[in-house]
Amino acid sequence: MGLRTPKQFLDGLRDPREVYYRGERVEVVPDHPELGVAARHAAIDFQLAEDPKFRDIAVHREGNDEYSAYYRVPRNSSDLLARCKLIETATALGATLVILVKEIGTDALFALRRVLARSNEAQALERVNAFYRTCRERDLALAVAQTDVKGDRGKRPSEQADPDLYVRVVEKRSNGIVVRGAKIHTSCAPYVDEVIVLPSRSMSTGDESWSVAFTVPVATPGLRLYASDFLHGTDDPFTRPISAKHKMIETLTVFDNVFVPWERVFFEGRPDLASAAALTFVEFHRFTAVSYKLPLLDALVGAGIAMARANGIDRASHVRDKLTWLGGYAETVRGLVELAALRCEVEEGVAYPHVFTTNMAKWTFARDFHKALETVQDLAGGLQATGPS
Repeated sequence: MGLRTPKQFLDGLRDPREVYYRGERVEVVPDHPELGVAARHAAIDFQLAEDPKFRDIAVHREGNDEYSAYYRVPRNSSDLLARCKLIETATALGATLVILVKEIGTDALFALRRVLARSNEAQALERVNAFYRTCRERDLALAVAQTDVKGDRGKRPSEQADPDLYVRVVEKRSNGIVVRGAKIHTSCAPYVDEVIVLPSRSMSTGDESWSVAFTVPVATPGLRLYASDFLHGTDDPFTRPISAKHKMIETLTVFDNVFVPWERVFFEGRPDLASAAALTFVEFHRFTAVSYKLPLLDALVGAGIAMARANGIDRASHVRDKLTWLGGYAETVRGLVELAALRCEVEEGVAYPHVFTTNMAKWTFARDFHKALETVQDLAGGLQATGPS
């Protein structure tokens, strides 16, 4: 099939998936007044491959094959730097809102490949590789359901009063498994093709039923998505120039006795693999997360400079100090994520960002983000509250 067009991606969402928004069943996701905005935002990842300006970074060529560069397995620092640039570019085209329908799913696939290869789980690894090839060849959009509802976080899954606060296996059959439970904070789930399910924490003896990883199509019977209504109703591009065109939807993702064929099960009943998968996924996704923060930090720097000039204070020494700090903050985060790629390590043929440096990039972003917002607000003065819309 090869690369899909934005229209092909959106048409692929016209299936009987069970999505609810504000208590009502969504009939067709691309046609919904709120979820349709999010789906069209996600189509940016497919537009990139069609745009001559971005084709070099968005499309990977391997022999006679062409496929989305998100599916390029990183082998070295250069591949990771290219992935960072791709994620940053897509997010910038999304007006600082990450796209995330190929980024997070490939993070999960790369992590599973490392975990299963290191554990000598040949059959499970072949299932992951087969699914990876399917996703690459069909240019699929993916979500990752990792964060469980959890309940009492001081207790393991097997110790919870309600066993369905974590996704678990409730039945094993000759042709597959049946799972039940719920995940939260599942980004983009209403407008992707597949949902990859990963454990969210370390597991121990007694947690075997909850130690499971698999993938299912979104339109699978028993899978229900309850969508968030964050930014509901922001359809006026004059007063809301970004959120009128760019949204990302999160879901409470419920598995109500969902059947999963064995070929889609990556592992089950293995607390050791569950723990490794949860941690290894983060090693990739934290790098992705910092990469998609870069356009937002650039926007804060630009906003600070623009408002200082508008207020006629850009030459004041204390203002220049604030602008210098903003620029230094943005470039420090960028430098750290690039350094994480340059310091990469390789396991089972897959390059992954240097873990400590990636964590330092994430920590630096989070530590100073509110200070950056405060600085921009300070530079804006009363304009942000009383200026014309």
